[in-house]
Amino acid sequence: MTNFPAFQYDVLIIGGGAAGLSAALALGRARRSVVVVDGGEPRNAPASGVHNFLTRDGTPPAELMRLGREEVEGYGGVVVRSEVLSAARVDGGFTVTIADGAVLSARRILFATGLIDELPEVPGLRGHWGTAVLHCPYCHGWEVQDRAIGVLATSEKGVHQALLFRQWSERITLFLHTAEQLTEEQLEQLAARGIELVTGRVTSVDGDGERLNAVILEDGSSHAVDALVVAPTFTARTELLEQVGIEVLPHPMGVGSFVETDPMGATPVPGVWAAGNVTDLMGQVVTSAADGLRAAAALNGDLIMEETRAAVDAYRLARTEAAVR
Repeated sequence: MTNFPAFQYDVLIIGGGAAGLSAALALGRARRSVVVVDGGEPRNAPASGVHNFLTRDGTPPAELMRLGREEVEGYGGVVVRSEVLSAARVDGGFTVTIADGAVLSARRILFATGLIDELPEVPGLRGHWGTAVLHCPYCHGWEVQDRAIGVLATSEKGVHQALLFRQWSERITLFLHTAEQLTEEQLEQLAARGIELVTGRVTSVDGDGERLNAVILEDGSSHAVDALVVAPTFTARTELLEQVGIEVLPHPMGVGSFVETDPMGATPVPGVWAAGNVTDLMGQVVTSAADGLRAAAALNGDLIMEETRAAVDAYRLARTEAAVR
């Protein structure tokens, strides 16, 4: 007979986005007791639809998550809509305290807490984020095709973004803003692709909340645009991971901070897994869902081996006791 501590669940998942729910679904199908705690602040909430997700292209993010929660609950999983205030390692597992003071416990924990998009300090950007202020051509390029698209350069990556979005429109303007002066090679690339270059610092964007009208420069000039591309800093939501001993690292591409895992989502701390944007800053919804599935398989395998070790110990003890009778 196994002798595990009296934890409420096999696996506790923090974060009810694509990664967390995908993991919970797989674990439920593996007959594991699983709870998902979700604070209800999805990164993609402003977006009108999820894209590049086969059979679900264009589905509103909230609807995709609603369907996901239903599927998880259909396999016996529990979804708790609450904020996690703290997390801790305890003997044999983990506990978390949620907003109403309740304490949940599990043998393993999976962090699917996502990330925060930190936008450049330009008035008006945040109000249009996810609709007319964009960062990913694969998420939003189709929706702004053939329109006037501005690119706000805050580093050398601005040229790369402009060249990317040129695939979707011939009307691209690169606003140099706070980026350094371009090289001759970069200037030649822009000219060859017909991308307009505007120097000077951007002071604000003008729009009505849904539509973007113009980019305003410090010299007072106004440049009409239908969409503006920015390069956010991706900051993984890691406060709770740090509480259980996980180190947060700067991303090697210089785009933010993240948590490093092995290919199956395991962190260096035993019993702790991570999946989705908290570990893959550039991951889209479909790849985050795949991350969750992969982590769930590894979690289930880890639990199976723990249970097998306990069963072998019990088997050996029973044989020893039988031999001395």
